[in-house]
Amino acid sequence: MVLPKGQLTGRGIAIGIVGCVIITAASAYTALKMGALPWPIVFAAIVSLFFLKALGKGHANLNEANVTHTVMSAGSMVAGGLAFTIPGAWMLGHADQTAWPQLLAVALGGTILGSICTVLLRRRFLVDEPLEFPIGQAAAQTLVAGETGGSTGRKLFGALGLAGVYTWLRDGIGVLPAVFFQGVSIPGVSFGLYNSPLMMSMGFLVGTSSVVVWFLGALLGSFGIIVGGTALGLWDIATGQGITSSLGMGAMMGCGLGVVAKMIAGKAAEALRRRSAGASGAAGDRAASGAPSAAEEADAACGGRVRRVKLTAGLMALAAAAVALALCFVLGFSPLVAVVVVLLSFVTCAMAAQSCGQTGVDPMEIFGLIVLLFVAAFSGSSEVQLFYVAGVIAVACGLAGDVMYDFKAGHILGTDWRAQWIAQAVGSIVGALVAVGVMLVLLAAYGAGAFGPQGTFVAAQASVVATMVSGIPSVPAFLVGLAVGFVLYVVKAPAMMLGLGIYLPFYMSAAAFLGAMAKVVYDAVGRRRRAAAPPEQREELERRHEQTGLVVASGLLGGESVVGVLVALFAILSGMMA
Repeated sequence: MVLPKGQLTGRGIAIGIVGCVIITAASAYTALKMGALPWPIVFAAIVSLFFLKALGKGHANLNEANVTHTVMSAGSMVAGGLAFTIPGAWMLGHADQTAWPQLLAVALGGTILGSICTVLLRRRFLVDEPLEFPIGQAAAQTLVAGETGGSTGRKLFGALGLAGVYTWLRDGIGVLPAVFFQGVSIPGVSFGLYNSPLMMSMGFLVGTSSVVVWFLGALLGSFGIIVGGTALGLWDIATGQGITSSLGMGAMMGCGLGVVAKMIAGKAAEALRRRSAGASGAAGDRAASGAPSAAEEADAACGGRVRRVKLTAGLMALAAAAVALALCFVLGFSPLVAVVVVLLSFVTCAMAAQSCGQTGVDPMEIFGLIVLLFVAAFSGSSEVQLFYVAGVIAVACGLAGDVMYDFKAGHILGTDWRAQWIAQAVGSIVGALVAVGVMLVLLAAYGAGAFGPQGTFVAAQASVVATMVSGIPSVPAFLVGLAVGFVLYVVKAPAMMLGLGIYLPFYMSAAAFLGAMAKVVYDAVGRRRRAAAPPEQREELERRHEQTGLVVASGLLGGESVVGVLVALFAILSGMMA
């Protein structure tokens, strides 16, 4: 494998590893302390470009910067996958069973599976059925603006600074609320409006029609099932919440199954076409002079490529088998459970990539929870082993989302995806080591009692996983969602958006919807301005309109991500000095 020069470099790897250690530690702390984890990709892109320019005397290769920030941000989602699942085991009294060998097996197992899946998903979601991946776009725009400067740079970094200050006022010193209208009490519904430039920017970037489906899912889950069903006396609030969460999980799972089924069907159809073309060419050759057909010549020309593909597939299968063995020997899984976890990691990673591509949200703990509940339904796995299942899947899904964002930025900038994939492998392994170390240090320093809704580290997602270990709240609703999600994906409807809206808290969906409505208003103003301009200027005005919207939204999105990481770093330093 020959990589283009100047992309995967020694100095880039070194800068990326140092940044990866810092960002991973901050991400682990943030996920446990605040129950949230901002994507660090834009922050990593800015830092990478800065240090590469410093070493290059003011000049930097954008592709090198892209690969460098891929290393730097890789460990964040590994930390998130662990922090959003494993502390639930501590809350239930299993801290003594989660030593470093088990946590490292969870982290590395999820890392390997997530890395394998992204190789399989890259072409489908970036080329065949290209998705938005808004944070990947924001990272690419940040690098371009940082290199070229000018009005584009001023717009992006102005928006980034504004969102950064706003986020600091909210999270750093608590002047602004995290959620507006939180005082409005609607039993069973997390009502409000998430005070997040990042979430609103995602709604702006993803697309109005998709976000409308997302919001309709939120209305269906919160007000149709919970409020409406309770008002009609069909069930109580707790039952309605269980139906809502089960239906949402089922719809997302069905969408993931649809993605995998479509991939398999596409590969099978391609193989049949190739075989048919080869047979036709051979028949024509025999009827003529015995010379090789065009199809055979093409097959011979790409023979080396086919051999490389087979070799890659073989190595990936070997890596997946190694993960399955590690799950058996280190985590005590039965062979059946290990195989199920490996296979379902491909389904859930496809779900995560689809969700990130359409919404910018990666509910990795939900995907881990889905597989946990499935394994619990047919196996005799212990509680702590079920948390390991959720941890492996959450890490794999978190990493898959991060890699696909990086691939999107690389697709825009022309970076070789293989260089990025190698960089991601380096960063994720470093991140796995750092994340495990940070979590065990915090556990040793504060004790298991510090983790939970009333503790120093709320670990909100892990707490939800802990409460769901007993099983799927409503199996019929889950099965209905599974069928609906699969069918909707097959007919090319936004099934993932619907399921995500049903499952996520209403206040998050409302923020994304507000961002989509801002896009509607912005586009309407742009159309009015173009209509009033001379015809020869309208095409240029439309181009500038689209660019300005993308750049400003990317800046607002990046500002919250950057300051979110800085707030976490400040919290860690303050805790060390206290």
